Amino acid sequence: MGKDKKIHVILLLIVIIIFLWSVIKPASYLDWLAEVSPAVVAIIFVTVIYNKFRFTTFSYCIIAFLSILTFIGGHYTYSEVPLFNWIKEEFHLQRNNYDRFGHFFKGLMAIVIREILIRKTPLTKGAWLSGITISIMLAIAAIFEIIEWLSTKISKGSKASKDFVGMQGDRWDAQWDMFLALIGTLLTLLLFTKLHDQLLKNLKDKG
Repeated sequence: MGKDKKIHVILLLIVIIIFLWSVIKPASYLDWLAEVSPAVVAIIFVTVIYNKFRFTTFSYCIIAFLSILTFIGGHYTYSEVPLFNWIKEEFHLQRNNYDRFGHFFKGLMAIVIREILIRKTPLTKGAWLSGITISIMLAIAAIFEIIEWLSTKISKGSKASKDFVGMQGDRWDAQWDMFLALIGTLLTLLLFTKLHDQLLKNLKDKG
């Protein structure tokens, strides 16, 4: 087993362990299911296609990190993650900001989207690639907000749907979530594009 593959297996095992922890007595099983389902589907998908389409280790680290954030949020509900409750009380904040924290770091997914576009479309590195990557990330952020809005309409404002949405009384929560995802995306592309290009080159040389 190669070094990269060992790292990928370790990442998968860590994610599975956190997943199993998250399913043990979560705050709400309904909310847990709604929160973790996208991450579980993504992990199953990248595992199934592993031998046909292998991402860079950087992309797998991002997928693992974001999945773990989702599992933690699903276990406690996003508005009740203990560390961020402590931060809220310690710094006299108006809300638990784990949800905002998560949406900001979702911007890291821009690397995964960028990798798919480079390897599976005619797009080349440059302004068009960056612009389309940002647009896809904004579309994903908007889709999540639409799903959250629909959940409140279907369940007619039940406690489970409120925990899932995690608005905490902020009527601009959806706008904040999308804005933070945008900022996270822009920073990700600014900070990691050169590194990602080098990793893609290394992957191509190995292939």
